[in-house]
Amino acid sequence: MISPQDQEKSSEAGLVDVRRQSATDPPSAVPHSHPHGPPPDGGVLAWVQVAAAFFVLMNTWGLINTFGAFQNFYEVDILSSHSPSSISWIGSMQGFLLLFVGALTGPIFDAGYIHALLGVGSVVVVFSIMMTSLAKSYYQAFLAQGVCFGIGAGMLFIPSMAVVTTYFDRHRSLAVGVTASGSSLGGVIYPTIFHVLQPRVGFPWATRIIGFIALVTLAFSNLFMRPRVMPAMRRKLVDFSALREVPFVLFTAGLFFGFMALYIPFDYITPFALAKTGAGASLAFYYVPILNAASTFGRLVPNALADHIGPMNTIAPATLACGVLAFAWMGIHNTGGLLTFAIMFGFFSGSFLSLPAGAIVALSADLRTVGTRLGMSFAIAGFGLLIGSPVGGALLNLDTSDLNAGHYIHAQAFCAVILTVSGVMLLLARVARSGTAIMVKA
Repeated sequence: MISPQDQEKSSEAGLVDVRRQSATDPPSAVPHSHPHGPPPDGGVLAWVQVAAAFFVLMNTWGLINTFGAFQNFYEVDILSSHSPSSISWIGSMQGFLLLFVGALTGPIFDAGYIHALLGVGSVVVVFSIMMTSLAKSYYQAFLAQGVCFGIGAGMLFIPSMAVVTTYFDRHRSLAVGVTASGSSLGGVIYPTIFHVLQPRVGFPWATRIIGFIALVTLAFSNLFMRPRVMPAMRRKLVDFSALREVPFVLFTAGLFFGFMALYIPFDYITPFALAKTGAGASLAFYYVPILNAASTFGRLVPNALADHIGPMNTIAPATLACGVLAFAWMGIHNTGGLLTFAIMFGFFSGSFLSLPAGAIVALSADLRTVGTRLGMSFAIAGFGLLIGSPVGGALLNLDTSDLNAGHYIHAQAFCAVILTVSGVMLLLARVARSGTAIMVKA
């Protein structure tokens, strides 16, 4: 017969073991039932799941990271009569719906309908891209690229990440890091494809070719993604007890402010390069792929570091670094300085985007609520993403006829201040959870 003391020690050991999970565990990082034994932690089938989820991330967050290229095209072509702020609502709606709809898919995934989510989501994403290729007015682009794509991407994101975590234990950090890098790769290849093909074959076919690539790669994901186990219980949509926990509230506020400002450089670095650094059109365009390429390393290196020092100890400094770099952006007036900014900001932004799930694990005393709490945080953060870029667009003037024109300083200051506020909120969440001791894993 087990004594109460032994039971307590066993519970503590189990909690410590779960705390050692990857710093990038997605919303599905709640305990799963394991009727099939422990995760294989590798093997062909497991890494095929990583490849399948990699392509999902490439065609969801990767295409959202591509919107800066579309924004630049829209401003000078089919939507030139609309302000940058109005156009940026298309991209911000994509990200908002991905996070908000993604938060709603948790119970559907728990009920076993993963293939329905993947199938319908893939069809909606490809359909939205094809409809975007036909857009000739603002409302058409907004509905196709903003609303339709956001809904489809939201149906794909959470389930695909959830499957990967069930196949890995000790190597989960590597697996999730590789999966997350799919969004960075999409943010490199898709804008490059659009930039190269649009002048040659026109906007409609350049966009359709991106759609065909998405069709093929998402077909791979649908064919080969196989859930290994399912959660032992269905998660709730809302955990009201979390709203009474100071660390969780501070962390969620940090995510809200972070997502509000993080995508301003991604959306406006190309027109800024044209207006303020004297860069040619080709070089100015490639700042967006450079940002995304750098974020690949920002998703891999800090994630591995977070396994040793903790996700809260990693995400807070990375976010503060983004704020400092945004302040530095205000003083950049040449192509070399902007290149340095793009590389460094891309790296640290990758950390902010890949670490929230692991941080929620670290902040949650009851690990059965992790999925619900991450869904809540992402849904709230989605509202920050929704309003951030349009506010940034309203603060600037994209008159490129004169290098002295353009009020970028206002958008840059907004970005820098809000990111700094985000970093401070995340730091306060860490202190509220683990105290002021520096040498503590948190």
